[in-house]
Amino acid sequence: MHPLPPSSVSRGVALMIAAILLFTAMDATAKGLIGRYPAPQVIWVRFAGQLALVLAILGPRLGPVLRTRFPALHFWRSASQFGATTFFFLSLPHVGLAEATAIADLNPVLITLGAALFLGERLGPRRIAGVVVALAGAMIVIRPGAGVFTWWALLPVCCALSYATSALLTRKIGAQESVWASMVYAALFGTIVAGAALPLVWQPIAATDLWRFGLIACLGTGAQLCIIRSFSITEASVVAPFAYLGIVFAAFWGVVLFDQWPDRWTVIGALVIVGAGLYVWHRETRGARAPGPDVDRS
Repeated sequence: MHPLPPSSVSRGVALMIAAILLFTAMDATAKGLIGRYPAPQVIWVRFAGQLALVLAILGPRLGPVLRTRFPALHFWRSASQFGATTFFFLSLPHVGLAEATAIADLNPVLITLGAALFLGERLGPRRIAGVVVALAGAMIVIRPGAGVFTWWALLPVCCALSYATSALLTRKIGAQESVWASMVYAALFGTIVAGAALPLVWQPIAATDLWRFGLIACLGTGAQLCIIRSFSITEASVVAPFAYLGIVFAAFWGVVLFDQWPDRWTVIGALVIVGAGLYVWHRETRGARAPGPDVDRS
């Protein structure tokens, strides 16, 4: 595979960081709502809102966007994205936001390995080192055996598996189709599947909560747009370690919205995670600028 240009790497990393920031903001908003509304209702609003926004943006261009050469891949990508959102939202009443995010952030390991096994991307020592160090930082945050791992913690694990599958399928489709095709099909799938449960669980939405539901739709749509573009222009194994920043952002939202302050081990783990991400970005952009065999070892 040809090395990526530095500008592509930098844009991909920036889009990934923006996506993670928006995703964690959405998760924090959802955590507040799921305490008062059934999870399927919140999940439905997240996808139905995205569908409405995308349809409004596309307008008459919808027809050409829906014509796809990869209907099966879009179906499985949409299903895995829906699974990632559902598993994570269902865990929020039982697991802290930062802890659930840390467990779900096992996905960069799965993405990096999957990209090497299924997409033919390079799996050199630098990328492995970045993932392993970031994973060590995640373990510092969640501290196995300290009460974080309960049966409910299996839900963020399932989220990690689903998210990794979605990311790899996004990378597989890549730049071969419009980003809006993935946005429409994922939103349509989530709206239909979550909507099937609405007659059984629907609760009237208080007027004071309408803006929060609208915010979830906007944040989820923006996050999906950023992450699809990131995986489309940059190798999955390059941007995957930056997903660990979700722990940092989740801890921030926990402080701001729920007055849940991280302890010193969370801060230490977060610093390790940020350092690993910066290392991967530095080595990838430097390697892309330097021609020769060293590029292929990254």
